[in-house]
Amino acid sequence: MGMSKNQPRLPLAKSELEVARIVWKLGQATVRQVHETLAPERDLDFWTVQTYLRRLKAKGYLQTRREGRIDIYSPRVPPRTVMRDVMDDFLERLFDGEVLPLFQHLIQTRTLSAAEIDLLQKTLDQLKTRKP
Repeated sequence: MGMSKNQPRLPLAKSELEVARIVWKLGQATVRQVHETLAPERDLDFWTVQTYLRRLKAKGYLQTRREGRIDIYSPRVPPRTVMRDVMDDFLERLFDGEVLPLFQHLIQTRTLSAAEIDLLQKTLDQLKTRKP
């Protein structure tokens, strides 16, 4: 599955993803707004936040518009696209792109409630009856 030129490039660092999620939540934000929204225990300085935002823009995840001397960042692609890209990268690196081993790992290592197992079974049943 090749990526087109308009598609964002991977990978995203955990901190970059954290900063991107703040921009998604706010809809648009300045460096200062992102910095103020970060959890205090994260202890990232203003310049580090600015660097992450610039990297996210360079990777194609965010765009900016200028108001006076301030850059206002906003999403360039929908969050679901970013999640898909991050998951594809993760699957490729850890499971050679195979989905089943990931599901097996999650099901065997996480505790699922009876309700969650029922929901999973329902989802699997729907997948089985879906036309190819």
